[in-house]
Amino acid sequence: MSVVWFLWRNMKWRFHHAFTIIITLLQPMLWLVLYSAVAGQSLKATGISNYTAFILPGLIILVSFGSCSSSGMMNYLMKTDGSFYRVLIAPVQRSSMILGQLLEAVLCTFLEVGIMFGISVFFSVKIAAGLVGAFLIIVIVFLCAFFMAGLAFAVSLILPNEVVYETAMNAIVLPVFFLSTALFPSESLTGAWKAAVGLNPFTHVINALRTLLLQGTIEVVPLLQVIFLLLIMCVLSFCLAYCRLKKETSL
Repeated sequence: MSVVWFLWRNMKWRFHHAFTIIITLLQPMLWLVLYSAVAGQSLKATGISNYTAFILPGLIILVSFGSCSSSGMMNYLMKTDGSFYRVLIAPVQRSSMILGQLLEAVLCTFLEVGIMFGISVFFSVKIAAGLVGAFLIIVIVFLCAFFMAGLAFAVSLILPNEVVYETAMNAIVLPVFFLSTALFPSESLTGAWKAAVGLNPFTHVINALRTLLLQGTIEVVPLLQVIFLLLIMCVLSFCLAYCRLKKETSL
């Protein structure tokens, strides 16, 4: 069984449970349409002319986290119907099983991000950095989704049931989202809060996306640093997922 087989298998699961796409997309869409309209009025004095465009990078990360977190639910449902264990005892590479599920989460992320970009066009949002900027955004979104999907896969094999899993993922995602520059500029922060936001790796990811989206400048060194950081995080999350799956086999 190859990566493509597992990818197709997981895609069929996703389409049979299309509500996972709607649920994970609903909250960021509310932020995009409602929150940006309301908060944008009060933030014009800060120099942010298009608040929808300002928060879009953070919402892209939120969508990525949501869709990849929902992919971890797949393991619980497949354990319930027994298909997870049938695959586990089959003579297949564990890496193919993981990659198939991770790439499905990445594709789901791109679908939801594409929908968000399509709607944001009506709010005068465009990629200022052009085609090169669009390509770099795709690379960054891919790496973010891959990392989060690997983490979700590993966590789903550690925790006992769906309720605990959802609680744990919310405990991971929400602090990462709010302790970043997703909704506000870092210049307005001081003291310990500013330090906490600066230590959040996704602050730098969001800032890189925002630069490509709003300013149109391609700052090579910061972009390479962000991509390198994400690559390390992807390797670590994949290794964690692989170790957890091997431990599941030995149980």
